[in-house]
Parts: sequence; C-alpha cells; structure tokens
Amino acid sequence: MASNVNMANFNYICMIFQQPIMFPILKFNTIFKSVLWGGTRIADFKGIASQGSTIGESWEVSPITGYESVVAEGQFKGSSLSSILAGHGKEIMGERLYKKYGNNFPLLVKFIDSAQDLSIQVHPDDELAAKRHDGPGKIEMWYSLLPSPSAYLYAGFSEPVTPEKFLDAVNNGRIVDMLKRFTPRQGDVYLLPPGCVHALGAGNFVLEVQQASDVTYRIFDYNRRDAEGKLRQLHVQESIDAIDYDLKQRDARNIPSAEGKEIILENCPQFTSTIIKVSGHHVLDMERRDSFSIVIATKGNLVLTSPDGSTYPLPQGHTLLIPAVMPKVAVDGEGDLVTVFIN
Repeated sequence: MASNVNMANFNYICMIFQQPIMFPILKFNTIFKSVLWGGTRIADFKGIASQGSTIGESWEVSPITGYESVVAEGQFKGSSLSSILAGHGKEIMGERLYKKYGNNFPLLVKFIDSAQDLSIQVHPDDELAAKRHDGPGKIEMWYSLLPSPSAYLYAGFSEPVTPEKFLDAVNNGRIVDMLKRFTPRQGDVYLLPPGCVHALGAGNFVLEVQQASDVTYRIFDYNRRDAEGKLRQLHVQESIDAIDYDLKQRDARNIPSAEGKEIILENCPQFTSTIIKVSGHHVLDMERRDSFSIVIATKGNLVLTSPDGSTYPLPQGHTLLIPAVMPKVAVDGEGDLVTVFIN
C-alpha cells in the first residue's frame, strides 16, 4: 500500500527545494464480469477469494462508461479514472499524449478466462466506429498465460473470402470452418487488427490489451441462449462492412521473458507492450517513454518503489498505473512484469 502518512511533509520539502510534487502510482478496484462462457481461474490467478463460477473477464484499467476504473487506495481512493484525469490529465498522460487524447484514456486492459467458447466476432476500425458509434475502433492483443492442453482460438480467414461467401457461410452455420485455428502456447502473442474475424475457444487464459472501445459485432454464437433463455443478439449485417477481407492474419509469435531484459511483446501505433523477467531488482526508465505505463504482474510477486520512497505491492494477477510524470520506478522481487504504454 502506498505510504501517505508523510505526504504533507513530502509536499513541503518539494516546495522548499523547488522539486515537482510526485504524482502517485494508482491502484484500481478490479471489475469482474460474469458471462455465460466464464470460469473460475481469474480469482485463483490473482490469489483472491472466488468471485463466482462464471467470471470471464477482469477489467484492470478501464475508462469505459458503466465499467470505469475506481481508485482502490491512497489519496485518490474512491475517485474514478475520468475524474482524476480531469484534474491531473497532463501528469498521468504526459504532454504528448495529452495533446492527442486530452482526458480520454485510450486503452483497456483485462484478463480473460474462457471456460467455454466465445462468440465469433469482429471489431470496426477507427473510421467506421467514429461514424457508427462516435468512438474509437478496436485493435487488440492477446498474450497467452495459462492455456489448457486442449485450448484453441480462431484468428483470420483460412481461405479467400468475399462478403457474399461470408454471408452464405454464416447463414449455413459454416463460418467456423473458414477461420484459421491456432493451438496457443504459454507466451504466445496474437495481434488482432480491426476487421479480423476472431474468437477465443474454450481453455484460454489471456491478458488482453486493446483500444478503449467496447464495440463488438457478434457474428456467430453457437446458438446459445442467455440467462433468460433468449438467443444472444447477433450483428451480422453490421459486421459485413467491418470485416477486412484482404487481411493476411499474422501467425502467433512466442515470446518468453528474459531475466533483466525488456522484450517487446507488441508494438503498434495504438500501444506498445513489453515483458521483463525481474530477478531481484530492476529499474523502469519512464522518461524515455513519455507516456503513462500500465504494469501487470503475470507471474511471481513484485514491489514497485517510486522516487519519493512510496511502495506499491504488485502480486501475480494485479495491475498498477504509473503516471507519465514519474521519471523512474524501482521494481523488486521475483516475477514477470508486463508493461503497456504508447510510443
């Protein structure tokens, strides 16, 4: 837990020596989402009490209305992400990103546990999403953490497809047969651009990084019914214009962590993600990023220390948000640290 006992003294000392007041690292309450395809592994992974038997997602950092992150502790406890940005947007985002996004936080980070198959789906790009939904599109990354031996997923088409061929396959229940099927390994990274038809199959446990959008076009859902016995809503017509029929889906890249080295998991215009195997001590150089950093412990038990000496525990399955104004952060312990920022 961050130390706030001496915050007044610290602010006074900073004023005397004309040093900037250090904005704290933020920890948010986890938002757990119960869905018909969810399971129990997220709570186990986090080392916390059960949140139910159908928890499919835990939203770690989210600006989405209705599912917005709220600070869990420290001087901003109880404040929403948007309210903190309204007063401290430049400190959190950094000058460069503040000019681009203002107080609109651009990313959403979550864990996903698929005890059953997710629906076949696609996301719109920025242009289509702006026109239809007055918001951003969605590119996303899956980082495979604990796939079961029987896990599989779909990403992209396995054959040439036209809108007409796509519609015929949906209407005749053959859409799954047209998709590229992958068997995920621990450490696999999948980048899913807008327009890529995709789905997690049963048995996956992934960290997902994406643009801050909750727009999903559901194409096929195995004729499942919701809690009220109704067939789940599909968005086939909306998906026709959203699909990139010429997309050549990239195969998975397996990226294990390496001790003391920061290795890129994914680098795209919307976000960059890295992984570092911490063994003892590591220093994150934040100044060269000129961005906020979301940090997630995907293995082990870590502790972050800010320049003012405040410490922030980061056990496996937990997440923190480091503001852009923080120049360096010390990381101690044993484990894998995933970081997410915007180049």
